[in-house]
Amino acid sequence: MNRRTRNCAISAFALAVGFAGALPAHAADIAAGKVKAVEVCKACHGEDGNSTSPDYPKIGGQHGDYLAKALRDYKSGQRKNAIMAAFAQPLSRQEIENLAAYYASQPAVVSSKY
Repeated sequence: MNRRTRNCAISAFALAVGFAGALPAHAADIAAGKVKAVEVCKACHGEDGNSTSPDYPKIGGQHGDYLAKALRDYKSGQRKNAIMAAFAQPLSRQEIENLAAYYASQPAVVSSKY
C-alpha cells in the first residue's frame, strides 16, 4: 500500500469512527416505548400523549429530541418538577429514547382556548 492510499484509508477510518460516535448506541424501540408509556405516563399524559386534562401537557407528536432532552433534564434535576423528576429518575437512557420515539410517532392534537 502506498503512502497516499494508506493516508486516505486512515482518514476514512477516522471519519467513520467520528460519525459513529455521534449516532445513538441503539435505535429507539417504539413498541417498547408504548409499553412504558402505558405503565408510567398514561395516567397523566394519556396513552397517545394527548391528555384530556388541561393540567397535563399534550406531548403526542412533539419532537422526539425535545422529549428525550426534557426527560433527561428532569432525571438530572436540571429541569425542575417534583412529579416528573420522580417518574424520570428510574428511566434508563434507552427507555427515555423509546418513550420519546413513541410519543413523537403519535398524532398531535391541537386545541384552542378560543
